[in-house]
Amino acid sequence: MTPPRAPRSPAAVAALTLGALGVVYGDIGTSPLYALKEVFHAGHVPVTPAHVLGILSLIFWTMTVIVSVKYVLLILRADNHGEGGLIAMLALATSAVADKPRLRRALLVVGMFGTAVFYGDGVITPAISVLSAVEGLEVAAPALHDVVVPVTLAVLTALFAVQRFGTGGIGRFFGPVTLLWFVALIALGVPQVAANPTVLAALNPLHALAFIAEEPLVAFVALGAVVLTVTGGEALYADLGHFGRLPIRLAWYGLVMPALVVNYFGQGALLLAQPEAVDNPFYRLAPEWARLPLVFLATAATVIASQALITAAFSVTKQAVQMGLLPRMRLLHTSVRETGQIYVPFVNWALYGFIVLAVVLFGSSSKLAAAYGIAVTLDMTITTVMTFFVLRHGWKYPLALAVAATGVFLAVDVTFFASNLLKLFAGGWFPLVIGVGMFTLMLTWMQGRTLVAERLRDDAIDLRGFLDAVFVAPPARVGGTAVFLTAEAGLAPNALMHNLKHNKVLHAYNLFVTVRHHEVPWVPVGERVQVQPLGHDCWQLTLDYGFKDDPDVPAALELLRAHGVPLDPMDTSYFLSRDIVVPSVARGMSLWREKLFVAMHRNAARAADFLSLPPNRVVELGAKITL
Repeated sequence: MTPPRAPRSPAAVAALTLGALGVVYGDIGTSPLYALKEVFHAGHVPVTPAHVLGILSLIFWTMTVIVSVKYVLLILRADNHGEGGLIAMLALATSAVADKPRLRRALLVVGMFGTAVFYGDGVITPAISVLSAVEGLEVAAPALHDVVVPVTLAVLTALFAVQRFGTGGIGRFFGPVTLLWFVALIALGVPQVAANPTVLAALNPLHALAFIAEEPLVAFVALGAVVLTVTGGEALYADLGHFGRLPIRLAWYGLVMPALVVNYFGQGALLLAQPEAVDNPFYRLAPEWARLPLVFLATAATVIASQALITAAFSVTKQAVQMGLLPRMRLLHTSVRETGQIYVPFVNWALYGFIVLAVVLFGSSSKLAAAYGIAVTLDMTITTVMTFFVLRHGWKYPLALAVAATGVFLAVDVTFFASNLLKLFAGGWFPLVIGVGMFTLMLTWMQGRTLVAERLRDDAIDLRGFLDAVFVAPPARVGGTAVFLTAEAGLAPNALMHNLKHNKVLHAYNLFVTVRHHEVPWVPVGERVQVQPLGHDCWQLTLDYGFKDDPDVPAALELLRAHGVPLDPMDTSYFLSRDIVVPSVARGMSLWREKLFVAMHRNAARAADFLSLPPNRVVELGAKITL
């Protein structure tokens, strides 16, 4: 846990709180569109007064336990140098057990799977959110049923098509539009609650407990839909670094939770008076004249929620690449002022393709709801497990206290996950297939990189010894500086040997640079460079970055002037090894996974692009490596 930030002015806190509404709470804020409807969908739970009060009580206490207590009070404290999110938690947990290699490996695998499953959730969330908003057209005009899917696809296509331009121009409207959305939720719910205040009895947890005790099987099945009211809760932690604890907490306690509770209770009051409104209780809250405007507002709110998730997918991918979980990808900055605004073309269009598939395959928010929940509850469970290890091994809490702080939440998470497993064959398989696919890619990439490093190490030559041998009969020296990028410090890079073999010259100054990424979000600029003189105007350099830093080798090398290393950017060449990897049946991974790794390695973005090297100063020299 990091020390508290410097106090912000009230105006700054207000601005951040407004911003958090659009980015943090878009997903959970649009859940009223479909959540309560799905609890009663297909007759799993008959619409009776007892059931309505029991379900409302379950919804209220689920939001209280999972979001208000678990995420807002506990998880937000487990930051990684001010940053949140599953990768930040993974880095925090694995660092806490660094002295326990087997446990660290197990946590790394679990965290990798949680990160992989996030992409499955990232497909379902925009699909169900936008589709449920557009379905309001059916309520406003039943004849428009056939245009719901085409309109949904058109909205999603436009959303993904504009990603390459960034969101800087329209992002300022996200907070105000979402604020209007939450005000609308309250305005829709208040009249129904006022007309039937008996629904307020559901604030008493005894109604939830009575529902569970009297009909345990029905209640267990219902939990699979009740959890839809807290999907998006993990965004509170994921966006911690952008907004800080105070704005996120103020937004939740001050507006978001009250608005959600009022709207859900308003829907419940409507069902008590008109059970037939169960087909779409959200839109039935609105008078007929307001339904079409409400469709437009809901669509805007779900687009904002989807945008927040797409942005999170770009950010998670960048962090995963820098932690070595995924191959390098082409990454574009969409703002010259905000380094965090990035666009990853491959992720953008892969997400779009799967989202279109989900919309076409399932066709309605009710069918998509069957696919929603498994990925979310799995990530919630993994977050709780990671939090336990942070408390126990990172913060050194006593075992009993660490268990007490996480045990109840783990039981709740596992219960919701088990309930959602009932939906596995009805659609829950869809995000899991995506998650397992991503996990296979991550595991293959990590193990493949390990194999490549081992093969290089088997044939490697100690750098200092090699240079000493070279300078016994030194080659001709040419002007300028050569920067050799090498994966492992202390070993002679292949690019150096190729340069000596073919060109038979050595530059006047030679820098052997290793870039390391650490399990912290940021590395201070003052700690960026480590310099070790090797003699003969040669230096071994280590550049340290966090998983949220933007690697910029030329900028880091500018820091060498303070160490007395001469460097002229206009006379500097960068030498990289572009290795050709060949699969083998002899050892390593199974052949199909080695072929998969070779394909990933071949199509990975050039290191020169990822490290911000000037294209006209880069020389790539290849070497063949057999796995």
